[in-house]
Amino acid sequence: MRQSFREYLHSIEGKRVAVLGIGVSNLPLIHMLLHAGIKVTACDKRDRSSFDAGQIEELESLGATIYLGKDYLDHLVGQDVIFRTPGLRPDLPQICASVKAGAQLTSEMEVFFHVCPCPIIGVTGSDGKTTTTTIIAKLLESEGHRVHLGGNIGNPLLPEIEAIHPEDLVVVELSSFQLMTMDLSPHIAVITNLAPNHLDVHRSMEEYIDAKKNIFLHQHQDDRIILNADNAITASFAGNVPGILTLFSRKKELQENAVFFRDNTIYLRENGKDQPVLSKTDILLPGDHNIENYMAAIGAVKNFVSVETIRSFAKTFGGVEHRIELVRELNGIQYYNDSIASSPTRTIAGLSCFSEKVILIAGGYDKHIPFDTLGPEIVNHVKLLILTGDTASKIHTAVKMAPNYQEHSPDVLECNNFQEAVEAARREAKPGDVVLLSPACASFDQFKNFVERGNTFKKIVNSF
Repeated sequence: MRQSFREYLHSIEGKRVAVLGIGVSNLPLIHMLLHAGIKVTACDKRDRSSFDAGQIEELESLGATIYLGKDYLDHLVGQDVIFRTPGLRPDLPQICASVKAGAQLTSEMEVFFHVCPCPIIGVTGSDGKTTTTTIIAKLLESEGHRVHLGGNIGNPLLPEIEAIHPEDLVVVELSSFQLMTMDLSPHIAVITNLAPNHLDVHRSMEEYIDAKKNIFLHQHQDDRIILNADNAITASFAGNVPGILTLFSRKKELQENAVFFRDNTIYLRENGKDQPVLSKTDILLPGDHNIENYMAAIGAVKNFVSVETIRSFAKTFGGVEHRIELVRELNGIQYYNDSIASSPTRTIAGLSCFSEKVILIAGGYDKHIPFDTLGPEIVNHVKLLILTGDTASKIHTAVKMAPNYQEHSPDVLECNNFQEAVEAARREAKPGDVVLLSPACASFDQFKNFVERGNTFKKIVNSF
């Protein structure tokens, strides 16, 4: 049941509120609660020295009780409300004990869904969700709508709630971690695709899929869900959606209420009529996966944005940072930053953007995702594979085990660290080559996140 923000704040007046995680998504939340006069306990596994100078002291000066370090979750019993940071499992023993003692477990995004006064468009998936989310938001803005963009894309929206009006539109990217405990779904939901991901946190692929399903399971019959008909997992959801279904496909022509690709053109089929919406030649972003991203976005905005606006936008939109981003061309060599590629399927999509074989820099933190599908694609699309990080040997093995592998096709280098890997790419590259950072893994073995990894890559390349 949705309520106003003021009603929500009134409901937690005088209660003890714990916020787990003092990071990007929760720091503005903590400030908002403190300024509203709520008693806040903020907890984080990092020690005080890991935070920016004065950051923790400022929270304490505002009245927050702070628990840091390895025992940061040992003070939850007695709390009335617990805000979970997205990457923290909801079934940890300390959280379960507090909930059993009467605490309500929630999150910034869950509360936002309950108090948001305007329609919400939500996007999730294993790959492409940030680009699709961005395309949706920018298309709506191009049409003249007032749009609020946030969620997993990096901007917490609850602290901005009083600036959101009923006539506005909200577009949110939603991760599986955010969706795990969601009890409301967006009015318009998009699932770009699903493939094994985040199995270092989720206990199984089934749990990961079940989390993603929450983006539509709580919809009403007049809400809408947009699903990828080319992905076996998302296509299997079609018979169980409570709202209005729109399928999209790049590979086959679909029936009623669908978006599909035919003769190098994206079509929208409604009421027995096919409307050409967007030609492939009008899409500035390279790669077939971006055709799919546009199809998903068109399914979401078809009632809000004109075909003319879609075509005009697609001709000029150059993409999102760290997603097949051209860093520079030096001595006839192009360097591309695809640091967002933290899964094999994402790297496979990135490789397909180039007609020539590339020099690929890959490897990173081990999310326990198999690389067997990546191996053959590397053989097909890579002339030199440069590996670094925790997963270097696993990827190397997957390439050698590929049915189409032949010795030295590709050549493989394993490097001790990221800097060494990028420098090796420069040393081995010849004029006309493409150097692509597309790791197929998360960044946490050497970096805070994919943004820091991508920025480090760009800094090294721009220093050449």
